Amino acid sequence: MIRVLIADDHDLVRHGLRRIIENTPDMEVVAEQTNGVDALHWLGLHDCDVLLLDISMPGRNGIEVLKQLRAEKPKLPVLILSNYTEDQYAVRLIKSGAAGYLSKGCASAVVVEALRAVAGGKKYFSPAVLEMLTNELAMPEGKLPHEILSNREYQIFRYLASARTVTEIGELLNLSGKTVSTYRTRILEKMNLRNNAELMQYAIEKHLTE
Repeated sequence: MIRVLIADDHDLVRHGLRRIIENTPDMEVVAEQTNGVDALHWLGLHDCDVLLLDISMPGRNGIEVLKQLRAEKPKLPVLILSNYTEDQYAVRLIKSGAAGYLSKGCASAVVVEALRAVAGGKKYFSPAVLEMLTNELAMPEGKLPHEILSNREYQIFRYLASARTVTEIGELLNLSGKTVSTYRTRILEKMNLRNNAELMQYAIEKHLTE
């Protein structure tokens, strides 16, 4: 029996995933958590075979949870769940230790296939993600500007590229506006960009927009 912990702050998403898992004979949902802090607390007291983890949650987001779990429970497969389509974000998370990456719009059969794969010690790559990983391996040593950003910087870069304000980003990530502004300044410096307009243009050119 594959024991799954679902961590997602959207009720409809959790209920939908629970229904898919409970309708699969060899799987069960052992718990549901609505934020990263509670998910980490639960995992400190219990075990599961797969963590199905949303990227964007209040408190500690999925990226932070993944980073901590790689240190505390390196053998636990983490299957990322995201509103983002399969793109460079997926590659970054897999490099950070995720066992796989699912878009929230994927079919039920894909969820089951991915859970079985990562529970069995394999990685789950959709054809789109596999192509991106292959392309990245074929790239020369030099990195593109967005590839030198940390995971948190890249997350904020994506929000800025989608025309989110500093205040909106702060609310989404539970950060102060001042902290987000500091990240924005650092991102622009690292990428050698002057303002948000140039950042958004860069994201469009590199197909990094939502």
